[in-house]
Amino acid sequence: MQRFNTLLTQPELNELNQRTLEAQASQKLWAEIAPDGLANHSRISGIKNKQFTVYANNNAVAAKIKLLIPSLLIKLEKQGYEVTAIRIKVQAKSNPLPAPKSTKSLSSEAVSQLQKLELRLSGTTLGDSLTKLLKNASK
Repeated sequence: MQRFNTLLTQPELNELNQRTLEAQASQKLWAEIAPDGLANHSRISGIKNKQFTVYANNNAVAAKIKLLIPSLLIKLEKQGYEVTAIRIKVQAKSNPLPAPKSTKSLSSEAVSQLQKLELRLSGTTLGDSLTKLLKNASK
């Protein structure tokens, strides 16, 4: 355990921890000043040289943020931050492939009951729909 504690006191890890805390504080600030829809689709890198860099997930979000730059600068000033510019960069996030849809099958009892109902309702719109449903259920 002592070796692990020694590792945690390394200056490199302290610096990394400090950067992480700064990034979290900057992201919290962005969540406070940005409109909800935009805050969910963008993130910031922090304030460096009086410049705030925002990474948007796509061009539409970037365009909307660009329109709001004057009001965002005012909000930052009211919060006590000295920011003279906001840079917008598009950094698309890769989306994971959607999970394949699971197919659900009807039990034999359900199929039997639907077939009985189909016979009673034959010739009606609902009966025709049941016929299609049962054809798809048997595939």
